[in-house]
Amino acid sequence: MYTIRINRMKFHSHIGVYQAEKKLGQKIEINLEVKLNIDPATLDDQVAKTVNYADFYATIAQIVKDSRVDLIETLALTIIKEIKKIERTKIATVKVSVKKLGVPIDGILDNVEIEMEQ
Repeated sequence: MYTIRINRMKFHSHIGVYQAEKKLGQKIEINLEVKLNIDPATLDDQVAKTVNYADFYATIAQIVKDSRVDLIETLALTIIKEIKKIERTKIATVKVSVKKLGVPIDGILDNVEIEMEQ
């Protein structure tokens, strides 16, 4: 087993409870961690024997582009489900964190983040 991580992917999203979030949008940051059911010794330097992490990025980018959900938890769960579909037999677990970098909260904070794993 080994792990692939894609860190600090940044996107403009239209996710949120408030109308302004859906209309104007905001920046989000996503981290992905995928644990694979693959013995690295069997790879023989062939991408066909592993997974192509470019597919992970493309999948996440499309989900964020299309999504208009209220909760970042819903976004995270959708990402997990879609990533697992890419290579069901090779993927053991998927962990994703989603950070809203601009949050409509009256206070001083950097971001709001959720993390989910399945």
